[in-house]
Amino acid sequence: MRDLTLTFIISSLCLLMLSRGMLAAWQWKRVKQAGGILPILIGGLRIDANQIAIIAGIPAVLSPWIGHIPLAVAITGWWFVFAWLLLVLLEVSTPQFIHEYDTRPNRLYVEYLKHPNEVFGMLWKGYKAVIFGGIAVLALAAWLAYVLFIGVAADTEMVWWARPLVSLAAAIITFLAIRGTLGHRPINPSTVAYCGDSMLNALPLNSLYSVSYALYSMKNERSAEDVYGKIDADEMNDIVRQAAGIAQGSTGIPTLHAQNPSSKRSRPLNVVMIVQESLGAQYVGNLGGAKLTPCLDELARSGWNFTRAYATGTRSVRGLEAVVASFPPTISDAILRLSGAQSHFFTLAQALKQQGYRSSFIYGGEAHFDNMKSFFLGNGFDDLHDLPTFKDPAFVGTWGASDEDMFTKLHHILQATPEQPTFTLAFSVSNHSPWEYPSGRIDPDGNPATVENTVRYADWAIGQFFDRARESDYWDNTVFLIVADHDSRVGGANLVPLRHFHIPALIVGADVAPRSDDRLISQIDLPTTLLSIMGVECDHPMIGHDLTKEGGGRAMMQYGENYGYLKGDTLMVLEPHRDPSQYTYQAPASYIPVATNASLAREALAHAVWPSWVYQNQAYTLPHLQIKR
Repeated sequence: MRDLTLTFIISSLCLLMLSRGMLAAWQWKRVKQAGGILPILIGGLRIDANQIAIIAGIPAVLSPWIGHIPLAVAITGWWFVFAWLLLVLLEVSTPQFIHEYDTRPNRLYVEYLKHPNEVFGMLWKGYKAVIFGGIAVLALAAWLAYVLFIGVAADTEMVWWARPLVSLAAAIITFLAIRGTLGHRPINPSTVAYCGDSMLNALPLNSLYSVSYALYSMKNERSAEDVYGKIDADEMNDIVRQAAGIAQGSTGIPTLHAQNPSSKRSRPLNVVMIVQESLGAQYVGNLGGAKLTPCLDELARSGWNFTRAYATGTRSVRGLEAVVASFPPTISDAILRLSGAQSHFFTLAQALKQQGYRSSFIYGGEAHFDNMKSFFLGNGFDDLHDLPTFKDPAFVGTWGASDEDMFTKLHHILQATPEQPTFTLAFSVSNHSPWEYPSGRIDPDGNPATVENTVRYADWAIGQFFDRARESDYWDNTVFLIVADHDSRVGGANLVPLRHFHIPALIVGADVAPRSDDRLISQIDLPTTLLSIMGVECDHPMIGHDLTKEGGGRAMMQYGENYGYLKGDTLMVLEPHRDPSQYTYQAPASYIPVATNASLAREALAHAVWPSWVYQNQAYTLPHLQIKR
């Protein structure tokens, strides 16, 4: 058992260091720019020692006492087989995960397993070679594990006086390896972070450690203060209110305030939010992108086009919480998936319900994905239309009915608009790996199954819808917001790669005048702006700016563990358990380090902590929905 444990330790170290070295070689350009591979290898050795000690520590401590018993050796051998295969599985999964998300596997790796039909369907259709390659490597690893860990002979029985000494030595070594440091705080990912490239800071980790740490950290996911630092609640709320232009909130709901619309209307306008999947500015012609969106560019010329809009995160649920609830990002999970937000939580639908609106959500996929169905129906939406409600869709891919089917559904629902005003949220699905869409709609460039061709299709579908909408009876009474949820494949050699948070956002319809708006804005500014255009006067807790008046000038975004607060051309970055860092930013990718402004760092901290605080205190709601405690 002693030899068996030593074999596992050595083989696991070799496995993890080999995988890390191959990943570094793959990303060598970025590794070289950040100073070379040595910090990755040294940090990786510390992390691997921690992970292997967790797995092999107990067998090492017990081996002097039971290592001579064949059954104990056999059980230990099978335990090592399981652990070895888990290590291999996570490492084999890592390259594709980095390709998609520019980081090692993390909590998202496990969360996607809650939706096996969609995820495995995507993998099968888009990544067959990766799947078969991974299976082959796992099969080879299983054979090697059997050779190394199964059928190993029992140890010779150790003399009685040596047992406690060897066991104590093993326990001390295990403890030190797991703790990883003699400092106050045990080893964690920030211990081995060494540069401004978030992906490279993940390379010293191994992927089992990365996933395990992410899952372990979920117990603290609702406490941003534990990650970024403490701030007094009164000071935090004062800073947030001041930044939002709110004079004073109410008891229990610190940011509750009355919003007076810029437009006075006899009947408030209907509103439609069209959230486009993964449509970053890098693809949009009028934003300096790859000119793949002629229909969207034409709409931008006829509406209110925001040229410097920024997403709050890198996932759909993050974008949805921003545009539907004006809820800022936080290091915890998106609010759609938190148990305490499934009812009595503010959304635009909650506010509009008080004004007599009927609210609907349209989605081409299964609305249970990412807990959208529970959140929306529990927070003010009246109707939900997802894939099972679509009749004879033209095309159904891995993620659901195509964008043209979603827009057809939207058109029919708007045509049947009742006398009461309506709010409709429509969320597209086509622009997502494995890049599926109906043939015959566009002339693909090269391989049809690419993000570029799917963007072209998604843009075609938008154009088809608005051609019909302009000729419809509902056009004059409806204002439309078109906005992306996030960019695709966000990554880069920066703590917060801002160019991948730049997204399209424009408002068209009704009497909205054409305008190009170059102010820096956030997704959270859009709901409040829509209320003003619609002519709705109401109380709400949203901290987004009403852009029909003065406002804008700041954006906030969550990128993995890092929080970015962009104000003008100054970016403040908060990292876990580290001092803030400040940069002068020039688009698309110039970051000049500058001395940290204490006041701006405090403002960033307040905005990073505030969403967690209002969630914990049930303070992001309306008075009639507030739960009395």
